[in-house]
Amino acid sequence: MKVATVLTGAVLVLTGCGGAESGTATAGDPVAKIDYLPKDGAKDANPATPVRLTVSNGTLDEVTLRNADGKLIKGNIGVDKRTWNAGEPLGFDRTYTWAGKATGTDGKAVEVKGSFTTLKPARTLRATINPIDNAVVGVGMPIKVQFDQDVPNREAVERKLEVNTSVNVPGSWAWVNGREVHWRPQKYWPENTKVKAIAHLYGMDYGDGTFGAADLETEFTIGRNQVVVANTASHKIDIMRNGQVFASYKASYGQDANPDLNTPNGTYIVMQKFDQWSFDNPQYGYTNVLKTWAVRFSNHGEFIHENNDNAGNINAGVNSSHGCINLLGADAKAYYDTAIVGDPVEVTGASFTMPAKYDTFDWQIPWEQWQTMSAIKK
Repeated sequence: MKVATVLTGAVLVLTGCGGAESGTATAGDPVAKIDYLPKDGAKDANPATPVRLTVSNGTLDEVTLRNADGKLIKGNIGVDKRTWNAGEPLGFDRTYTWAGKATGTDGKAVEVKGSFTTLKPARTLRATINPIDNAVVGVGMPIKVQFDQDVPNREAVERKLEVNTSVNVPGSWAWVNGREVHWRPQKYWPENTKVKAIAHLYGMDYGDGTFGAADLETEFTIGRNQVVVANTASHKIDIMRNGQVFASYKASYGQDANPDLNTPNGTYIVMQKFDQWSFDNPQYGYTNVLKTWAVRFSNHGEFIHENNDNAGNINAGVNSSHGCINLLGADAKAYYDTAIVGDPVEVTGASFTMPAKYDTFDWQIPWEQWQTMSAIKK
């Protein structure tokens, strides 16, 4: 009897377990679970955030993401077949729809489905980056990111900026005005440095409904180390290569006694070069005076250029120009042929120093001060 009682109890227990299994409604549901990023049904997703689909307790067989026009968004299923990541940015104010299939560890299929909509910005903020892609520039060239309006949250923007170099080059970003930020090295670039600059600005939230219009990227190379050393009292310019004199040319500088006509002290860079340029200064009685081999090194009006009309003073060592550096024709051509944008031009010897307010004035600012102009406080 005792044994029979035990057996009866065992039978009752087994019967109880069997009854619970057959009566559970969820026992037959697939175990695979799909998570969507952005969330399914989202109405204001930022198109710059990651777009990802992840499956747990299963693997992905097929995933597609299309916009409302039916365009397929590039993307890939990972090696482990558990994630899918978009391979291209999405657009503003667009609806995207998921489709596909996953298989759970229980062998049951689960449908990939759903949709989301990206945000509609009230306005977008555009920007440009320089130097241009594939440029070869001089050792004084800064990287410039310029916006089409003032930037309110500069620190957040600066954290989206990236500079990569083939050799270690200490440098810093600095906001030179409300809509322009420059990166320059502490000292001139090492020659032949490869540089890649990226501004991750697409979808950047600037506040007040304004978002970044596009990412920016440029790759460029620093050329040979050439610096123009221009001492106004020497009546010549020296073209230096790696610290050694490469060429010297007789020169006539500005009239130092007149602050409107002198060649101010400062470290500039070559900004543009023209085989012919028309000079105008109505205040001093001339317009449309054509000169050749003109190399601009300041937006204040200073050039290095040919002026054979001033040959007497160039040869005699008399500074008589209106602020430019005058060279004889053959010398101007020889220098012009060696100059590239970004070459430093170091002017000394004058009684006046150029203020740091004429466009590219990065090297006019001491390094310690330059660092304080970053929005990211160390």
